[in-house]
Order: sequence, then structure tokens, then C-alpha cells
Amino acid sequence: MNNIIDCKGLLCPIPVVKTKKYFDSIQSGEGTVIVDNLVAKNNIVKLAGSSGYKSIVEEKEELYFIKITKEKSEVASEKANENKKFTLVVSTDKLGLGDDELGAILMKSYIFALSEADVIPNDILFINGGVKLTAEGSPVLDSLEKLVSRGANMLVCGVCLDFYNIKDKLSVGEISNMYTIVQLMNSADKTIKL
Repeated sequence: MNNIIDCKGLLCPIPVVKTKKYFDSIQSGEGTVIVDNLVAKNNIVKLAGSSGYKSIVEEKEELYFIKITKEKSEVASEKANENKKFTLVVSTDKLGLGDDELGAILMKSYIFALSEADVIPNDILFINGGVKLTAEGSPVLDSLEKLVSRGANMLVCGVCLDFYNIKDKLSVGEISNMYTIVQLMNSADKTIKL
């Protein structure tokens, strides 16, 4: 059976997320992903390759049709990540340096993609400007809540909330302190800082 995964008009990372969800839902089989831009096509082909799937791309009428075949199980790679402690430190509400508007868009995209990933952090620590992402009105609250529901421990620097005067607006995570944050960072097998 060849399932159609229609991703026309969708922005990054949605085509990759939809494709991954479909292939995670089947043991083996095929699916054809339809995208309308080169970046999405390249990202889907990379996903297929990194997952060990075969892919064939056909371009017609300004659309890319990527036929992907899954023939193997990913159980071994999932088991390798099971026992590693992964901590994410979020120190800003924008991702990368440069334009702040683009940085906000990239952070929203990153947090969404992270909430959909197979491997999520054990601990997500918010410090400095990153605490703004956990407060009322944040564009990433749904994704952060999904991460918590999947088992991520979310701690937010209390001093930072006070500094930005948003402690009463905290919507997700628990208020914590620098001592606990340092302990969690020191005990992690892998720490990523944004």
C-alpha cells in the first residue's frame, strides 16, 4: 500500500514531522510525500536517508513526489538513546543571532520539532530571556506542554522570572534555583544550550 502524504504549502518542519509520523506508524511499506519547494524536498530525502529508507524523487508540474520505502525497524537506534540523560538549557526566547523576528520564528519551529522528536530532553532548563517562553502569551506553550506530558522535567529560573517581572505569568514548568539547575547540567550525559 502506498500512502500519500500531502505537504504542499507547508513550512519547515511540518513536512518532515508529518512524514516521520507516518513512517513511525508502520512496520514496513511505502509512502509518497508531495512537497512544493526544494528545501522541503531535500529535508524529506535527508530524513529518509538518515532513517535507512530508500527514496526516489520525481519532479512534475513544479511539485516533488518523493516515494519512500521503509524496510527496517528502528528499535536498535531507539534503545541506544534510552539510558542517556539529555538536558536542554534555553537561555533566550530567540534562536540564533541576527534578526529578532527571524529568531523568534526559528525558536517556535525548534520547540515544535523537539516536541515531535523521538528523543526528548529529560530536563529542560529555562534561564535569562528563555524564561519568557514559559509565560502567558508565549507562542510555544502548546509545544512545551506536550514535552511535559511526554515526561520532560521543566525547570524555570525564579530569579530570572523576578527580573523580567513575570513570575505571576508562569504557565508551564516549575520555578527552580541555580543550584538545582547546575546539578542537573552536571549530571547530564549530554547538554545542549540555546
